[in-house]
Amino acid sequence: MKEKVIRHLRDSALLSPQSLHLVALSGGADSVALLRILLEAGYHVEAVHCNFRLRGTESDRDEAFCQALCDRLGVSLHLVHFDTRTYAETHHLSIEMAARELRYGYFGQLRKDIGAESVCVAHHLEDSVETILLNLIRGTGVQGLTGIKEKNGYTVRPLLQVSRSEIEDYLKSVQQDFITDSTNLSTDFSRNKVRLEILPLMAGINPAVTVNIAKTAARLSESAAVCDRYATEALHRLCGGDEDADGVTSLSIGKLLRETAPGLLLHALLYPRGFTPAQTEDILQALPSVPSGKHWTSDKWLLTVDRDRLLIAQQQKEGVKPLIIPETGVYHVGEKGKIRLENRPAEGFVLDKRPTVACMDADTVKWPLTLRTVATGDRFQPFGMQGTCLVSDYLTNRKRDIIRKRRQLVLTDAEGRILWLVGERTAHPVRITDATRNVLSVKWEVI
Repeated sequence: MKEKVIRHLRDSALLSPQSLHLVALSGGADSVALLRILLEAGYHVEAVHCNFRLRGTESDRDEAFCQALCDRLGVSLHLVHFDTRTYAETHHLSIEMAARELRYGYFGQLRKDIGAESVCVAHHLEDSVETILLNLIRGTGVQGLTGIKEKNGYTVRPLLQVSRSEIEDYLKSVQQDFITDSTNLSTDFSRNKVRLEILPLMAGINPAVTVNIAKTAARLSESAAVCDRYATEALHRLCGGDEDADGVTSLSIGKLLRETAPGLLLHALLYPRGFTPAQTEDILQALPSVPSGKHWTSDKWLLTVDRDRLLIAQQQKEGVKPLIIPETGVYHVGEKGKIRLENRPAEGFVLDKRPTVACMDADTVKWPLTLRTVATGDRFQPFGMQGTCLVSDYLTNRKRDIIRKRRQLVLTDAEGRILWLVGERTAHPVRITDATRNVLSVKWEVI
């Protein structure tokens, strides 16, 4: 087994021989074997052990075993203790998820602190197969049937090619002991049920079930790569590239539904943005007759229907905080942009017709000014019009979509009059006329 792992590491260039690598060491057979094999292969490694304080004296036993093993092998060991239960309660997480967040958060920080290239974890063949079966039971797409990834960011799994029995045979051959976590023998958790009950039943039908599932997963990985390429190319075609200048991604509902696999494309668009598979399925079923204005949200993203298009953008729950502008000058508006106000003599002034610039009669403006997000019921008198209209109606006539309508900025004066729909149109009462002596120039600049 050792030769198999070492040969795979060298053929795949999974680990750089010149770099430092961290090994996540629990004291169990898998991580002990990983540490020893990497040392025997000549890699520069240090170990890290997490004590989650969940199993009383067993947790302390595991820590002592790891420390003794590293002392004997001459390997530096990084130890960390977590109050996992408190963390889980504070963040409303399961114990398993809390431990995962704590573990990988610490791994990432430690890796940076000591300049390690990667963190090596000891998942093996059965771990990957168990993951496939769990995903299948819960419901999944093609990607969920491809198993655990050998490399995910800085996390590397060198033992995915070998079985648990091969690992234990190797440890026996080098007379290396290890410890067993008692919770691994319990049937309280879903993964352990798969490991201790479902897989043995399947092996009764075909003893090669684990290997065969792994081979199928490898073939599905190739299929998933084809699907990913199709999704990338199709979304680029449908969306016209990435987000526009306003951070909005837009695509035609009709064109999406005419694609070969609209569900796959919708999942590729929404899953990275935090939408669940169930939400994606609901959205897909609603699309043929969904009304304009219907929307769905994830933690940070908003998906909405605007006529015949789907729009997706990051949520802005509170809009832009009102900015009071007491005088001319340059004012920053969060991380979004800045607004520049200047007074100029009307004589010789050349009107700037760009939509990001508003020019108005300075003597008709009442200070201070306010820059804010449009509010329900806002009205103004657009330049060239006799009466007022709702800002929402004006933007609808301009065919502005729902997301942009919600984000629209307005500049008002001390009397609450809207002087300018930023990037759109100035108000008629502050227009420049032949009688204008001073011009207030207002420019919106995206940072």
